[in-house]
Amino acid sequence: MKWLNYHHLYYFWVVAREGSVSRAAKELLVSQPTVSSLVKSLENALGQRLFERAGRRLVLTEAGRVAFNYANEIFSLGRELIKALEEAPKDRPLKLTVGIVDILPKSVVRLLLEPALRLPQPVRLTCREDKADRLLADLAAHRSDVVLSDAPIGASVQLRGFNHLLGDSGISFLGVQSLAAKYRRRFPDSLDGAPVLLPGEGTALRHELNLWLDAKRIHPVVVVECDDAALLSSLGQEGTGIFIVPSVVEEEVRREGCVSVIGRTDEVRQRFYAITVEAKLSHPAVVAIREGARRGVFA
Repeated sequence: MKWLNYHHLYYFWVVAREGSVSRAAKELLVSQPTVSSLVKSLENALGQRLFERAGRRLVLTEAGRVAFNYANEIFSLGRELIKALEEAPKDRPLKLTVGIVDILPKSVVRLLLEPALRLPQPVRLTCREDKADRLLADLAAHRSDVVLSDAPIGASVQLRGFNHLLGDSGISFLGVQSLAAKYRRRFPDSLDGAPVLLPGEGTALRHELNLWLDAKRIHPVVVVECDDAALLSSLGQEGTGIFIVPSVVEEEVRREGCVSVIGRTDEVRQRFYAITVEAKLSHPAVVAIREGARRGVFA
């Protein structure tokens, strides 16, 4: 009977996740020859090549993709075992590490996280804000429990993860009073030539906005484009230009930022996902986030 060397499998998994032996060696704090040797030992034991070269990069073979998917499940189960033992004492805080894609409005993120903080058991929450690719890498490495994102996992991402749609919202265009007075009439046609602050190209929301604006033949003047929703909102509240927020938090942003509504549309939807490495949510705090979103925030 063959026995799988899980130590070798772990080294292979890190190489597959990082995309190169050098980056894997750096994370594992070992030499590159050691990593290469252990991956080769795993290939010999399995009787299959797991990697092939594409230029200077390592890419998974078909057998490698199968092994990588199984490795994700194996190490996910191991993490769940450790977590179950750590969380056994009822008086110990429940640990929740959340990755937050930086394009998400902080007002929405706060509403999504609130149900987790209202659980009977105390929760110790750690939030990490970054780009989606780095947050998904942390998720694959089990350094986080869930990633909150405005887009599902892309086909190019080597992660066997699961997208849990929390809800969606139309968008509202806001601005300081002088901008609102000037551009509110004839919305959305009034946006043609108007100064706007938009999320960066490549984001899901910007893609939908571009399609909507093109369909209506509206060409605003993009003053600022940025993936940081908090920065866009701050600049908008200072009068730099018209900015957008999900309509579900329009009233809160309008009140706190002393800005006015210029217009709204339901033809552009901003979606919110919880991405995990498990198909069925088991972490109590993540379950609370999903239920709170579906029954409260986006109900």
